[in-house]
Amino acid sequence: MTPTGKPIDVLLVEDDPGDELMTREAFEDNKIGNNLHVVRDGEQALDFLYQRGEHTDAPRPDLILLDLNLPKYDGRQVLEQIKSDPELSHIPVVVLTTSSAEEDILRSYRLHANAYVTKPVDLDQFIRAVKQIDEFFVQVVRLPTR
Repeated sequence: MTPTGKPIDVLLVEDDPGDELMTREAFEDNKIGNNLHVVRDGEQALDFLYQRGEHTDAPRPDLILLDLNLPKYDGRQVLEQIKSDPELSHIPVVVLTTSSAEEDILRSYRLHANAYVTKPVDLDQFIRAVKQIDEFFVQVVRLPTR
């Protein structure tokens, strides 16, 4: 939630059910009162963002947590589309992925990711990382209003 107590909409783009579950647990354990929306591939992510298909009533997310290794369109393609669209480019995108490869990190920042976080394998560390992302992007920085 924002400092004013207003929940934000977070879009999690994650194809791994285990990582989705860990993210949900992190939100619950940290009492993060934000609205978590989940899509499982790059195509669904773009449908959500452009309010197409089954996502016609989707809210515009205030923050996107994006895995890189996704079916259909990978996270790099989704990130490139988001950051090249003037209607979406202001939305902060945190790449949250298992890859710690230097080329993935560099490419993500070249595509204008706002942050790059390698998913910790340990559940407690993962929960702590999600809490820190929330604290920084929701409580510390000011997000643009729509």
